[in-house]
Formats: sequence, C-alpha cells, structure tokens
Amino acid sequence: MLNILSGFIGLVTLVLMIPAFIPLLGALNWLLVPMALFGAVIGMVSSRNGGRNFCLIVAAFGALRLFLGGGIF
Repeated sequence: MLNILSGFIGLVTLVLMIPAFIPLLGALNWLLVPMALFGAVIGMVSSRNGGRNFCLIVAAFGALRLFLGGGIF
C-alpha cells in the first residue's frame, strides 16, 4: 500500500513538474523536489521499491533542472 502511495506522490510531482520546465517557472522545483523526496521516504518503508525508485528519478530530474537554471530559472 505504501508503494502505491509513493508512486502516486511521484506521479503527482511529475505532472506538477511539467510547467516548471518553462523558463522563469523553474523555481517551482524548490517545492517539488522535496515533495518527491518525501515520496521516496514513504517508499523506503514499503517492502517493494518501485515507488521509491520512481520518486528518486523524479527528484533527480527536478534537481537537474534547478542545476541547469542556476537555482532560479
């Protein structure tokens, strides 16, 4: 059950991350990366690790976007 919840959090974060790839909205990732990491923490409690891995990939995409935008853009 926690694996499904973790995957759902990752999916919601990924959908919300789509507008953050538009220039000047990249600062939205400052909220979305911790949200994805929270989903990964929930996935760590589960016996399966699919949701956790998905959340970590989503967090990595957000962190990469922050890195490329200089943390602001």
